[in-house]
Amino acid sequence: MAQPEAGRHWRMGEWQLRQDKGRRDRLGEGISWSGRRNAVFWVDILSCSLQRLDVDSGRIQRWGFGEPIGWAIERAGSDGFIIGLKSGFYECSLDPFDLKLIGNPEPDRPHNRLNDAKVDREGRIWAGSKDDREDGAEPVGALYRLDKDLSWSRQSDGYQITNGPAFSPDGRTLYHVDTIGRTVFAFDLSEEGLLSNKRALVMFDDSMGYPDGLTTDALGGLWVAHWGGGRVSRFLPDGSFDRAIQLPTSLITNCTFAGRNLDRMFVTSASIGNEEDPLAGGLFEVDPGVEGLAPTPFAG
Repeated sequence: MAQPEAGRHWRMGEWQLRQDKGRRDRLGEGISWSGRRNAVFWVDILSCSLQRLDVDSGRIQRWGFGEPIGWAIERAGSDGFIIGLKSGFYECSLDPFDLKLIGNPEPDRPHNRLNDAKVDREGRIWAGSKDDREDGAEPVGALYRLDKDLSWSRQSDGYQITNGPAFSPDGRTLYHVDTIGRTVFAFDLSEEGLLSNKRALVMFDDSMGYPDGLTTDALGGLWVAHWGGGRVSRFLPDGSFDRAIQLPTSLITNCTFAGRNLDRMFVTSASIGNEEDPLAGGLFEVDPGVEGLAPTPFAG
């Protein structure tokens, strides 16, 4: 669907580019909404940068890191963040800029990097990892839980590329993606943070591309970005397809609800391997037609 004109009333499914046309991400990812800052944060993994969009002014700020960054998550009770770099979990302040290493969850897997993360309803971070070598062929990625005391534990293993996670509105289901396996899994999640009853919820076929980042809405719908599929799709809690929103480029990586009413959706994309497409690597806004869930900050 065509891009709406500035100031025009939006219809569900229309998109708008929210990034300068001369600037695009190599691998946009790790997108999240900050209500306290009225801003969307996202990363360009391969350019080693964290980015912030003020949704009212449209101003974008960027911070550079010396290694790939997968995500930045706000902390409760402070202005700081927990971030995932290739070398591990870090405490981070942006103003003034400061980094402090928490630890590396994978000293036994030196070719891995942290890839994507979200916070559950109890304030714990769930973060995945992936093989970061060029062929990325080994299933050595895992899913970790970072607790409030800054300790971590490996909760699921054996993935080539992990993505997600996301959580049901009641917090009792965790969704997690095996991208290369084209599968979105669901787990039961206990109040204590234990996973059980792993099951395949959504299977992508070749025409859909690969499942990438996830988010959930207030009605329990699961939104999945299609890498190689050029869209975000909404699935019902039983895994059945509900609807899709087409985007103007193919490598769609992640999505988040944003805005004061959580009725706006921002979508990241990648340009790597698709450099001839002028919209590849753009940050897009779409009208999802449903409200999202307020993100929970990290409780530690």
